[in-house]
Amino acid sequence: MGHILNLSNFTKAFRYLKKNGLGAAFSAVEERILQERSQAEEAGGNGTGSRYQPPTETELDAQRRRSWPDPVLFSIAVPAYETDPVYLKELLDSLQEQTYPCWELILADAGTGDSVRKAAEARADERIRYIRLASNDGIAGNTNAAIELAQGAYIGLLDHDDILTRDALYEMACALEKQEQNGIHPVFLYSDEDKCDGEAQNTYEPHRKKDFNLDLLLSNNYICHFLVMDAAVMKRLRLRTGFDGAQDYDLVLRAAGQVLEGTPEEAYVHIPKILYHWRCHRNSTASNPASKTYAYEAGRRALEDFGREHGWKVQAEDTRHLGFYRLEFMPDALSQRSDLGAVAGPLPSRNGRLVSGIYDEAPDSTVTMRYDGLKRRFSGYMHRAVLTQDVEAADIRTMQVRPEFRKDLDLALQEIRAGADPVRTSIAFCLTLRKRGFRILWDPDRKEGIH
Repeated sequence: MGHILNLSNFTKAFRYLKKNGLGAAFSAVEERILQERSQAEEAGGNGTGSRYQPPTETELDAQRRRSWPDPVLFSIAVPAYETDPVYLKELLDSLQEQTYPCWELILADAGTGDSVRKAAEARADERIRYIRLASNDGIAGNTNAAIELAQGAYIGLLDHDDILTRDALYEMACALEKQEQNGIHPVFLYSDEDKCDGEAQNTYEPHRKKDFNLDLLLSNNYICHFLVMDAAVMKRLRLRTGFDGAQDYDLVLRAAGQVLEGTPEEAYVHIPKILYHWRCHRNSTASNPASKTYAYEAGRRALEDFGREHGWKVQAEDTRHLGFYRLEFMPDALSQRSDLGAVAGPLPSRNGRLVSGIYDEAPDSTVTMRYDGLKRRFSGYMHRAVLTQDVEAADIRTMQVRPEFRKDLDLALQEIRAGADPVRTSIAFCLTLRKRGFRILWDPDRKEGIH
């Protein structure tokens, strides 16, 4: 595994150097080394940290014994094409080892041989449904064939060489049940994920995701795996062949777009547990992102199409990180988007370190600043410090607001000049905006200065 990962990191660093120059490449390598050192120290310690911790056998047994009076059926759609028999075996094992019993797997096989069919039939499990496709119509077309035959209330998408944790569907069912009890019918649910080596023996690079955040999603498909979506929504939207390579991003964007039409954000449910292992081998995008540059071009098109559908005049641009984007609004975001109440940016940096002005308030009223002290040339965990994102509170001294809030902003700024705490004043002002149904967009590239 070490050889593959070191080679992968070398390749990424070389491509990054060619794309962004020596200074940016040096900073990226420095940050990567520090992150990997931190992960190594965490793995060698006694705490659970952020790395994957599998459920205990006692916990898994308790999950298996739970009764479900009205269980939801999950359909797992998997397009297969010349799938490695070892990978297919591990995928089938991961389904049959689920502690939640109500699922079906739809294997849509576009390959030329019989290995996938034989492997499926050998399981003698009626929940495993094998379909021979008449032609290979690409990942979108092949997946759509499986989606059309899904019988479940929710459909999950799974790559043919990846693995679910044994409690994946159990956790999905519990989260779905909880939201339904609260009177909310989820549009989709998603979990944290990590990567595993080609032999699925070691896991690494855990991706601890954010709760639903529209503008972060408009910067990067952070939702990715493991995703299950309301079957009616997925069958209506389907995967679009014109976005091959980013067809899942395009699907998630179109589903998430319903939030701009009144669907509550609570209908997009994040399960903060690793339920998916994304296999990283020599030929995978996970190992070598540049191997599918067309996917990132398709991602830009999906974003621009999303903007057009909602009446925005936008252009999607690449950032210095592959698969991470920036939407440029013409002339600005506030004039284009009725859902935004304000746009804020970082405060002036201190000693070469970021002062983001994003305030996170804990239940005990303790306030911390997100990304505080990060080296200005670093991008942070999953590059979030350089991505646009919705926030609950940002410093109003860097803020542009809708015209109807300009007088309120001026009064709040006067209070700060008169000696009021800028942090608490900013939090109170932003709370007023959010209570009125508006988002607050933090733009790391905003350089308007402070009021």
